[in-house]
Amino acid sequence: MTQDKDKNSAADPAPERIAKALARAGIGSRREVERLIELGRVSINGKRLKTPACLITSLEGITVNGKPVEQAESARLWRYHKPRGLVTTHRDPEGRSTVFDHLPSHLPRVISVGRLDLNSEGLLLLTNDGALARWMEMPKTGWIRRYKVRAHGTADEAKLKALAQGAVVDGIVYEPIEATVEKVSGSNAWLNVALREGKNREVRRVLASIGLDVNRLIRTAYGPFTLGTLQRGAVGEISSKALYSACGAHLGALESASIAAQTKKAPNPSKWAKAKPKTKFRPKRSALRTPNGPKEKR
Repeated sequence: MTQDKDKNSAADPAPERIAKALARAGIGSRREVERLIELGRVSINGKRLKTPACLITSLEGITVNGKPVEQAESARLWRYHKPRGLVTTHRDPEGRSTVFDHLPSHLPRVISVGRLDLNSEGLLLLTNDGALARWMEMPKTGWIRRYKVRAHGTADEAKLKALAQGAVVDGIVYEPIEATVEKVSGSNAWLNVALREGKNREVRRVLASIGLDVNRLIRTAYGPFTLGTLQRGAVGEISSKALYSACGAHLGALESASIAAQTKKAPNPSKWAKAKPKTKFRPKRSALRTPNGPKEKR
């Protein structure tokens, strides 16, 4: 199914799958868009869409929950310090409290970059751009996720070192993981863990396979972005310069590749003005005047 278009127009964009275009427009992830289509919430020119196997050439006439879909805003990214006890989903069938229930009301609709499970905490990136979120999540992007992990049990250095070769747990293949002991406190060990993949409950499952029961997991970094001193439950927007410095090449490609993108050139951080270095303050040498005589220098 495709939208009608003028076949004689050389400027017409290439057809794009509707889930991909709506993700780029910030409606949700591709999977979430497909779910909305299955629920009958997406329409084209008033006709309810029945399948995500649909190619479109513009957003004109497309509505979600009765509201027209607009062109994507410029990509934005936020850091969120996720507390324990929240699920990373827009709607939870079990009625549990979600990350999105606790975000400030002034934020636009945002999508999480990956997930943190119910009992995990720390850095969760949020964006208004579904295509950007998908790119950040992909293992081939090469971004390292870093965690501080507290686990009950004996931390065997040899077993931890072996994880750098990868692991297979219950038939699931996990890519190399870097894990080192930071300190041991009683029957618990604090570990620093780094990985590039991030499968569901990966850290917990892999460490359990070598006899360590994770009882606290804090993500401290996702690629070039860190948790820093962000308070639990707080949200902080990442500057455009930092975002485009880290993702500029990919964002530039998105601007030209999607029918949902705004038709403007992505900024180039290398051409932005740099702050001038501050000059040291050098006080002038003052002169003291004696009551009845000439000036005396200090």
